Amino acid sequence: MMSDFPVSEHGQVLLAEAADSERHSRLTEASVTALRDSGSSALRTPIEYGGQWADAPTVTRRLTELGRVCPSAAWIAGTCATSKTMVALRHGTLAREEFFADPEALACGSGLPTGRGTHEADGVRVTGRWDNVSGCESAEWANVSLMVDGAYHLAAIPLADLAIERNWHMAGMRGTGSQRLVADGLLVPAHRVARSDPPQPREQLFFGLCLLAPLVGAAQGALDAVRDMFRSDRRPFMTSYPRMGDSPGARHWLADASSLVDRAGRTALTIARDSARDDLSALDLAHLRASTAGAAKDCRDAVDLMLDLHGAGGFRETNSLQRYWRDLAVGSRHPVFSGYLATEGLGTALIP
Repeated sequence: MMSDFPVSEHGQVLLAEAADSERHSRLTEASVTALRDSGSSALRTPIEYGGQWADAPTVTRRLTELGRVCPSAAWIAGTCATSKTMVALRHGTLAREEFFADPEALACGSGLPTGRGTHEADGVRVTGRWDNVSGCESAEWANVSLMVDGAYHLAAIPLADLAIERNWHMAGMRGTGSQRLVADGLLVPAHRVARSDPPQPREQLFFGLCLLAPLVGAAQGALDAVRDMFRSDRRPFMTSYPRMGDSPGARHWLADASSLVDRAGRTALTIARDSARDDLSALDLAHLRASTAGAAKDCRDAVDLMLDLHGAGGFRETNSLQRYWRDLAVGSRHPVFSGYLATEGLGTALIP
């Protein structure tokens, strides 16, 4: 799962800008530029429009790399990949040509049909409010779900045509700027509104990976910070050990945390490979959804161990460990990682 991206120029920019992205509840301009210049915003731009259309394992690796330096940037790159995938698979040629005119442009969206549309002579009149739209203040396009004549549709809309309500006030993943998008009687050209099915099970697996991989990266970033602490002259408080690494208990807990992170990374890649299979049964899908939720929990449990090792100093605002912890605590509570529902679904699939 590792690569040289975290120490590359783009990775260093994202790491340096992470605190400012948090502070302003949106990615900094430098972070957006780093995503563009690294190709991370074109992962699912179709090849014919100048992008990569990367497969699931490639997307998983890149988003993990991003998450290791800035989970918020990775999350936005993941939701961008999701939005572009839906546009490529569901919209017509003219809408795709407009949407992908700039292959590196950031895109955002929402799969919840909390908008309504009415057909008119010149297009579709759209009114709606879409919550938690990650990266909307940095994106150029949104692909949002709505109901038109009782049927599920997708509308590709330039961000300049939508209002933004800044209601993202969270303890973690602050830099995603997951604000509310609003359309109030907006006339959208008919070719940009496509009748569609909601995401299908295999698509849902891929979209889940686009959120899981940033969390795996966050856990890796936290592990980097804790290993740096072990390499320092810090010692366990109120002991005779000269350094943290001299404590067998500390080494044991570090190994446990590292094993959890490694397991989450391996699980993500396994899901990525399996998600492309054509022979997935309902039971296979239920197992993979449960594995997705389990990997997110492994990341969260690993960082809890790391904070126990680090002590209260890990919560100092200048310590990157607390940022990774908060981002994981919030990101891993996304509905796609709901452990009890994944278990419920697996239990149902196991009964013939």
